[in-house]
Amino acid sequence: MFTFIPANATFGLLAAFLWGGGDFSGGMASKQTGGTIPAAIRIILLSHSVSLCILLGLALLRHDSFPHGRPLIWGVTAGIIGGLSLTCFYIALARGAMGTPAAISGLLSAAVPAVVSIVSDGSPGSIRLAGFLIAGVAIWMVSAAPDGVLETAQQQRTSTVILAIVSGTGFGLYFVALKMAGAAGVVWPMATARIGSISTCLILTAAISMMSRRISARVRLPKSAIYWALSTAILDTCGNMLFIAATRAGRLDVAAVLASLYPATTILLAGMVLKERLSKRQGVGMAIAAAAVAMITL
Repeated sequence: MFTFIPANATFGLLAAFLWGGGDFSGGMASKQTGGTIPAAIRIILLSHSVSLCILLGLALLRHDSFPHGRPLIWGVTAGIIGGLSLTCFYIALARGAMGTPAAISGLLSAAVPAVVSIVSDGSPGSIRLAGFLIAGVAIWMVSAAPDGVLETAQQQRTSTVILAIVSGTGFGLYFVALKMAGAAGVVWPMATARIGSISTCLILTAAISMMSRRISARVRLPKSAIYWALSTAILDTCGNMLFIAATRAGRLDVAAVLASLYPATTILLAGMVLKERLSKRQGVGMAIAAAAVAMITL
């Protein structure tokens, strides 16, 4: 299937598939815990701790050297940004249908690294640029919620959109930082990123506990949420490692834009599990996404 697709595009598409599943699992875990900030942080702590254990085991088996200097700094920075962005994203996903937050977040997470890559590496060519724009349209159309799903209070819609914007911008910066950390290989950049995200979430948890004991007491995770969080750990870890491999194999903008098609997987899973109806607009968006992939991988 991927015989004629460049390596960085192949890895980027596989990352999108796994990230979409990981985001759906994270959103499900957050839904089952009420979508509060403390609960979202606990979910991230659990999934990233499991992820770190897996990564450390891989690093030991591969006898990879611990990174130093800039790769280490970039890895930890990526983790800090990623931890904060995921917290915002999971809360947004838990506040209703998963479509709108996934659309906004996916669009911005593709745009930020694409702009950075074009500025630093030059234009990828007119066909790929057109493919990037078409991919942006596809992300928005695929992730658009079916008619009637967003009949909520204006205040809730506004806060959800703000959370999605913050998370999407953060994911874009996370992609850039992870690309810079990729000089140290594939495993350790992710492990150092997990160290950064876990440290950030621990600090946030401590701050919340100091501010209100009542809030911190409501963050016990049910078993179902724990299972979803463990699923997130595996899918997200594999997706991130594939993304690093994609950035090492080619341009950042190609890897980031293709990987940012992950909302398609999230929406398909939401349709199968939550029975969220796939609209005609979303179906057209998926067809457009296929065209964008073809243009970007030429």
